[in-house]
Amino acid sequence: MRILLLGKTGQLGWEAQRSLSTLGEVYSFDYPEVDFTKPATLAEVVQQHCPQVIYNAAAYTQVDRAESEPELARLINTEAPAALAEAARRCGAALIHFSTDFVFDGTKGSPYVEADAPRPLNVYGQTKLEGEQAILQSGCPALILRTAWVYSTRRDSFVGKVLEWARRQPELRVVSDQVSNPTWARALAEITAQVLARGEEDPTSWLQEHHGIYHLAGSGHASRYEWAQEIIACDPHPELRQAQRILPACTADFPTPAQRPLFSALDCSKFELTFGLRLPPWQTALRLAMES
Repeated sequence: MRILLLGKTGQLGWEAQRSLSTLGEVYSFDYPEVDFTKPATLAEVVQQHCPQVIYNAAAYTQVDRAESEPELARLINTEAPAALAEAARRCGAALIHFSTDFVFDGTKGSPYVEADAPRPLNVYGQTKLEGEQAILQSGCPALILRTAWVYSTRRDSFVGKVLEWARRQPELRVVSDQVSNPTWARALAEITAQVLARGEEDPTSWLQEHHGIYHLAGSGHASRYEWAQEIIACDPHPELRQAQRILPACTADFPTPAQRPLFSALDCSKFELTFGLRLPPWQTALRLAMES
């Protein structure tokens, strides 16, 4: 299988390089090798390597900064996926693309399923939704995987920030009214590789049969406060910790440029029923991540 991986230095892309390597030839790129703000560049890379599968792990993920850089966010989150989908269609390839729980407004009160109507609250969510729509309209065989609260221990993420705060401050305040699915990047990369492996003989046809949007995130959901508590409990170096306690706080206590959904947890039943796979409980994945 020939796979073109974009976004190789990100949290997910870094893990995907290893997970996809067992499936065949993997051509990995990121900025500045490929300029995601210039769709023509992406089409050239696809044409040059003639992949059977394009694995797009690249995205503009600076949620707050997107409010002041909507054009840049739209280029990377909407125009780039649209260009990739069109290039994939032309060369007979399939596309795996990752989206976000932030396409929802968080007012449902229970985990979102794929049939729920999106209603983004911020520029980031809107541009990711537009990227989904562009891919679906292209006619390219695609799996669009909405995920949530992706983290790793290799890069700056919520896990790393909590540990850093706990080692610098006597007390932590973490929002308790934002709820979603913490998702370990390595587990996400591994499960998507398992899905791809099932269509190894003819990945384009196989992905065409399973074309569509799926929710794929850590099993179970938690508030950021609950997540932070578990991170502290799994801290591999408790002797470095200064924080004596973690206190719950409200989102309103920490004003940000971008509004965030309060309850954006994803129901991943469709993915599990379709592929017979599910990500581990978020607590289990976190412990494995902290031990790795």
